[in-house]
Amino acid sequence: MKKVIVVLGVALMFVFPSFAQETAPANNRLGVDTAQQRLTEISVAKFEDPGFWTVRMPLDHGVLSHRRFEGSPLGKRPLEGAAEAGVEEPDLYVLGVRVDYFRRGWTEISVEPVRPLAVPGIAKTISVWVVGRNFNHLLKVVIEDDFGTRVALPMGRMNFSGWKELTVAIPPTIQQRNANYSDRGGIRILGFIIEPSMTETYGTYYVYFDDLRVVTDLFAEENRDPDDMYDAW
Repeated sequence: MKKVIVVLGVALMFVFPSFAQETAPANNRLGVDTAQQRLTEISVAKFEDPGFWTVRMPLDHGVLSHRRFEGSPLGKRPLEGAAEAGVEEPDLYVLGVRVDYFRRGWTEISVEPVRPLAVPGIAKTISVWVVGRNFNHLLKVVIEDDFGTRVALPMGRMNFSGWKELTVAIPPTIQQRNANYSDRGGIRILGFIIEPSMTETYGTYYVYFDDLRVVTDLFAEENRDPDDMYDAW
């Protein structure tokens, strides 16, 4: 019996070290992944200038107009460290969009910047403050990756009253990093799409936007080789 115990003890001495060696790299990799992140929340657009935005919908479905109004969501939090760094922009206005429907039916309302909004780093989430007016309309954000792939991501229904911050996570299928060029990557925000509920496409509809933000990982940008060449010739 004693011989059996001794044999088992010797066998366990060889098994447990090898098991530890197999699991150690995974634990070490987790630490590396965590260290190689610089998550930062940045303000992409505050909707201060209505001339920077365009609105459109099918001409036979209704009439669109937009303008700016003084105001801001009361629950909006300031960006961490922005005031100390002197980069906090004034936020005095919001963008209002008015829709006058001709008839009930399926349609789309687009709110787009005059040029795409580039987001540095690897974007994790996109958020925007919206006044929904308690309609069951669906809000989507349209993005484009570095390879030209466009995706409309649902941000949520606008069936709430007053201001609310809607947020969507960027799926991992979006290619945000170019393995060949360190100075290329990220996403571009092309605007928003409102898909109205067909039963509520009547009369006049109002919607307001403020403070488009992105949580992004800036580790690669902050640790890029300053002596690397730029392929722009």
